Amino acid sequence: MRAVFDHPASHLIRLLRHLAALALLLAVPAAFSQSTPRPDARAEIARRLEVKLEDVRPSPVAGLYEVRSGAEVGYVSLDGGFYLDGDIFDMKSKENLTEHSRQTGRLNLLAGVADADAIVFAPRGPVRYSLTVFTDVDCAYCRRFHQDMDELNRLGIRVRYLMYPRSGPDTESWRKAEAVWCSADRRDALTRAKRGEVIKAPACKTPVAEQYALGRELGIRGTPGMFTDKGEYIAGYLPAAQLAEHLSTLAATAASE
Repeated sequence: MRAVFDHPASHLIRLLRHLAALALLLAVPAAFSQSTPRPDARAEIARRLEVKLEDVRPSPVAGLYEVRSGAEVGYVSLDGGFYLDGDIFDMKSKENLTEHSRQTGRLNLLAGVADADAIVFAPRGPVRYSLTVFTDVDCAYCRRFHQDMDELNRLGIRVRYLMYPRSGPDTESWRKAEAVWCSADRRDALTRAKRGEVIKAPACKTPVAEQYALGRELGIRGTPGMFTDKGEYIAGYLPAAQLAEHLSTLAATAASE
């Protein structure tokens, strides 16, 4: 897989976010006993961290609570003195339990996006796989991905595009995304924009800002950033045949779990 990292500062930003979360976690007083956890531990953690109660749950590891914020997953000790930023694996099944939680978080976030708020390229025949793809008009690998669209659709892959101009608000890429969205035929406009054509359209209200914010919350690390209908994340470009094979492998793995 060829992953494209379009934000050099993205890792620093994510690190700072984790450090901020860690600072909050360490601020939780020693209100819990690891030997005799209080029944209101979840509520106390949720209150201290200002997250929803349903985002705090016992983890598979005794003495740790899982805290999920969107697609971000971390673990806090019962006394609030330790925070773990990493993945937990079941050594018997070899399953990544943390990734399962991330997938649930991603699906919850993506569930709020209707097809009417996306630019959809669907196969004429049966749909084997569905992808939500965060794209940037000016991203070279996004353009290569879009050039594969006929083959992707032929292979039964449905693509639901959301806008993610990597350069951020008030930039040329952002304005191009808005012009595409405001076009009468968004599919045609997106295709032409990815060929380098200048798209002109009257100003309108667009979901570009919301989709960009959603991509950041989902932890997009590069474009194209793709999510399956099971919440799996695929970072970077893959040729159509390789992508179809990868999706087949993901589906087979999920079916065997």
